[in-house]
Amino acid sequence: MTVTKEESGQDGADDKGDMTGGGDGYVPSQRRIEREAFKRARARRATAIAALSTLVTGVVLYLIVVNAPGWPRTKETFFNGQYAREALPKVLEGLWLNVRLLLICGVAVLVLGMLIAIARTLRGPVFFPLRALAAAYTDFFRGLPLIINLMIVVLGVPALRLQGVTVDPVLLGGTALTLTYSAYVAEVFRAGIESVHPSQRAAARSLGLTNRQALRYVVLPQAVRRQVPPLLNDLVSLQKDTGLVSIGGAIDAVRAADIIVGRSLNYTPYIVAGLVFVALTIPMTRFTDWVTARMDRRRAQGGSI
Repeated sequence: MTVTKEESGQDGADDKGDMTGGGDGYVPSQRRIEREAFKRARARRATAIAALSTLVTGVVLYLIVVNAPGWPRTKETFFNGQYAREALPKVLEGLWLNVRLLLICGVAVLVLGMLIAIARTLRGPVFFPLRALAAAYTDFFRGLPLIINLMIVVLGVPALRLQGVTVDPVLLGGTALTLTYSAYVAEVFRAGIESVHPSQRAAARSLGLTNRQALRYVVLPQAVRRQVPPLLNDLVSLQKDTGLVSIGGAIDAVRAADIIVGRSLNYTPYIVAGLVFVALTIPMTRFTDWVTARMDRRRAQGGSI
């Protein structure tokens, strides 16, 4: 194929127009304008197809559900508007207890988990008993089902009738949540600490820092930064599991729904409570996904994480 001098010159001018920087006299070439227009048209077409596909799928699913055998009874039992309106204010009032538990237990879990992780990574034979106790703690509470831990602490501790020991189900439930989740968070922190290359600690020591200073100023900042996504995932799980404190009688969102269900024998309040927890959890889940994607991009670009 033969390319004439005029065509070659025109292509070169177009390419030069594409690569021209941000000067005041910059004018995009016709080729660039056409390319951008094509990209916008393709994006609009993709959006329209996705919207149409979503609409069709939603209509099909709706028709399948409403025409299924037993749908009227299901609607009355689980999606009753009257009981939903009755339950929503009480569920939201009880949700405030779940939010407070999340905030307090979240801080306690992070602090205790960090201390356990540091204990597991201490070096030297003199720290062996501390490492063994920390390992036993994490192994035990990671293996013990949370519901059993809650029953032992929330229901069993008051049965001891120990003087000076609280019987408040909220405090006892928060303690059980902290004991279980600190074991998981400790392993997350330990993985982050061990992911820091030993040369980082050696470099800090060569600069005159003590082992404690190297851990505080060099190792821990890198370890925590790397483990932010899994820590946020544990926080999302803790947010949902705060509803389990209701087994001790605490009036949270779940217990508020359970009271209405016990009186009406209609299970719509459970659906309301579940949707409230989902609405509370989704923003945190999306934020976790965003943080994970951002860190992955920075890691792929060779940046600091």
